[in-house]
Amino acid sequence: MSVLCGLPPLLECVYCVACARWAWKRCLHSAGHDSETWSVATAEEFEPVPRLCRYILAVYEHDLRQPQWEPPEGYGINPDCLIVKKNYPDTGGRAPPYLLYVDHDHADIVLAIRGLNLAKESDYAVLLDNRLGKRKFDGGYVHNGLLKAAGLVLNAECEILKQLLEKHPNYTLTITGHSLGSGVAALLTMVVAQNRDKLGNIDRKRLRCFAIAPARCMSLNLAVRYADVINSVVLQASFTCITFNILNHSRWILLALPCLLCLRCMRDTCISEEKMLKDPRRLYAPGRLYHIVERKPFRCGRFPPVVRTAVPVDGRFEHIVLSCNATSDHAIIWIEREARRALELMQERDRVMEIPAKQKMERQQTLTREHNEEHKAALERAVTLAVPHAFSPSDYGTFDEVEEELSDKSVRDSSTGSSTKCKTKDNWDELIEHLYEKDESGHVILKRSRSQ
Repeated sequence: MSVLCGLPPLLECVYCVACARWAWKRCLHSAGHDSETWSVATAEEFEPVPRLCRYILAVYEHDLRQPQWEPPEGYGINPDCLIVKKNYPDTGGRAPPYLLYVDHDHADIVLAIRGLNLAKESDYAVLLDNRLGKRKFDGGYVHNGLLKAAGLVLNAECEILKQLLEKHPNYTLTITGHSLGSGVAALLTMVVAQNRDKLGNIDRKRLRCFAIAPARCMSLNLAVRYADVINSVVLQASFTCITFNILNHSRWILLALPCLLCLRCMRDTCISEEKMLKDPRRLYAPGRLYHIVERKPFRCGRFPPVVRTAVPVDGRFEHIVLSCNATSDHAIIWIEREARRALELMQERDRVMEIPAKQKMERQQTLTREHNEEHKAALERAVTLAVPHAFSPSDYGTFDEVEEELSDKSVRDSSTGSSTKCKTKDNWDELIEHLYEKDESGHVILKRSRSQ
């Protein structure tokens, strides 16, 4: 009996020691430590980010001809080139609002998706429509609710996008989003990359995605594999969207938050990163990462922002950082401001160096080659770390053939009855069948989640 009486205080002491160790590690760990070994980004590759942030901000406006919250430098949007702009009534609350814009100045077709609306319960329904291992896609796992939203957007705008791409064959297709919208944009890019024939066989090189303050929406093997088309932008210690399957309604978030933080504290202390890497259901921020660092540990104020980039496999922003700026670092307004400052510093440095136009072109070609090599190295490291469903690129052929090779390899594995490999080529009809159903009158409607 005395042993049982002494057990609760002992467990309490162990818990307090674990929490103290976790807090000590988090206080010494700053967001800049995660990217301190990454290379510095160039102005050419980072140039679209501030502009795309302004396009996302434009989604919040009801009328772009009479904007109410326009930033001092403007949105940079010509209302006459705005093709589509949909709000919550248009999407039925099953996807965030978005706009489709043709940017003739930059030869770009942009699909911009806004972030989480804290006042909209439908956004929480999309965010919470998931549990570990609920939805497989292309040999990995993705966020179920965000994939549904991505399928809804693509199904609605597929024909318009196809017409625009055929009308402007030299334009790129850029899909971008913030917070909740970043997850929709990333998964939408994956679906398009797997079904390019639906958009007139668009070249993969014409497709790109910029996920601003990215949501954790895909497993690690997919996050690394799609790093050639998906880019994520993180400001300092910005938090990413975290979904908890024990939450069934948005009003319980505030009540359950202290308990969830305690549980996360214990898990982060006791589970090693190697074990987390081998969990195929764990979701990560997608693609190549761009980290904007503007604060230093034990320093006050903001410093001139520096942008670092890499395609990491381990050390992919898995540490919880205790920061009073986590919320502001996640805001699209602050990200746009700091990204613009960082780009201006890069361009000013290039002007001081007086780089000739020919050398800039050569540097762009070198940058593309380096990114391809870095992507290939990340795929190989994922195999070395035994990341589930990760494939190593072939030693033969060009790196542009890697995606086709991975697809063929996975199909061969699935045809031989292997239970550990998933089919990487998700058919468009199968995806639509998963997302939609027919009602009694024969009309096609979006499936409702079981929780609803």
